[in-house]
Amino acid sequence: MMKAGMARVDISPQKGEELGGYPHYARNNTGVHDPLYGACMYLSDKGQEVALVTLDLLFFSKKHVAKVRERVEASCGIAGSHVMISCSHTHSGPWAAGRLDIESLEAGKEQPQEYVEDLVEKIVGIISQAKQQAFEAEFAAGTAICGAESGVGGNRRMPGGPHDPLVSVLAVRDLSGKVRGMYVNYTLHPTFIHEWSTVCTADYPGYLRLQLQEMEEDVVVCFAQGASGNQSSRYYRKGESYPEAERVGRTLGKAAHTVLEGAKWRREMELAVAGAELALELRTFGTEEELVEKVARDKKNYEELYGKYGNSKNRDEYYLWQNANLKLLGSEDQLGYVRMQKNGTKIELLDDEQPAEIQIIRLGDACVVGVPGEIFVEYALYVKAMAGFGTVVFNELSNGCLPGYLYTPESLVEGGYETDTSMLGEEFGGHLVEKVLETIKKVK
Repeated sequence: MMKAGMARVDISPQKGEELGGYPHYARNNTGVHDPLYGACMYLSDKGQEVALVTLDLLFFSKKHVAKVRERVEASCGIAGSHVMISCSHTHSGPWAAGRLDIESLEAGKEQPQEYVEDLVEKIVGIISQAKQQAFEAEFAAGTAICGAESGVGGNRRMPGGPHDPLVSVLAVRDLSGKVRGMYVNYTLHPTFIHEWSTVCTADYPGYLRLQLQEMEEDVVVCFAQGASGNQSSRYYRKGESYPEAERVGRTLGKAAHTVLEGAKWRREMELAVAGAELALELRTFGTEEELVEKVARDKKNYEELYGKYGNSKNRDEYYLWQNANLKLLGSEDQLGYVRMQKNGTKIELLDDEQPAEIQIIRLGDACVVGVPGEIFVEYALYVKAMAGFGTVVFNELSNGCLPGYLYTPESLVEGGYETDTSMLGEEFGGHLVEKVLETIKKVK
């Protein structure tokens, strides 16, 4: 019979740690608004076992994942290849991977080694705890709909553009019918709390978790981020605030709970795991001289728009200068990359993440896809359509990172912050999707 186990741990940093998420704005942690958590769902059946871990972090490096897997194998016998570690992508948590912003790279800033080492041990601890406390269980998987039509979020590059409104849920309950764990995936940047904040927060996933805990007593909630590279609340939110984060988080939590109301629970299921690797493909940005001219043009455009609309309270006018600001930051990053490569300076987010890992976990009629990096939603939508499973959970930022956004060729033509800051080649996304679908076939 199937067994399941749930465990979680507080992973909030000490005061003073630098917060990630808005790398061009230096922020040091001054406290905790709401705790950051690491959580684990452990599942086993017919001699197979898997551990799905989620972290309230922006990024978690591939090299740290390797340490966790090695220690998990030694401490509790779960195969490292059967452990998936995914991030919520909160922009108000500590760094746990390299970075691409030029200011930090040129200043030689490093990850907080003491925090990361403690974090690795905590992750190993919750995986071991979840296995040790495993109980005979029933499992269910399904989806609900909650997107732009609910005022939650959508495409941040093109209002009304492609987006994924599915709230994907994996759930376990004991044989008495008590729901013990929920694994929720949703596609939306956690950026209701912006660069003005200097405290730790899980952003809207924290309120999603709170809503579910109020509806199912003692439930442990994992939250993983979908393909949100071009998805956010930018054109859909009522403001950048905790009340707005709470509105969205609770709305999503209620939607996730509806999956339980119509769930088909099962006591046995087939578990299967497959993996693959893909070498990163990088792009060429042009010469240093060309990029110097580009930065100058983008800076002039930004300064002109900010001069006109910088103090405007009109949201449309705000986006005019803010998008120009993001484009300038992207141009500056490109210039910085070229200079750093010219000087032979190490870029951790590139060097530590080679090659990209693809991980597929089959849970009966459900399939969990883990890929690194921030992925444009078009790729996930295609995978979900072609995978051939009733429920497909697409986790970006799993088992590592990428050196920039995984954009679409179409978006490269349009330009913008996401494409300008990415070191990836325009064909890499298509190759990744091909490899994902090829790997999915191995678990069918």
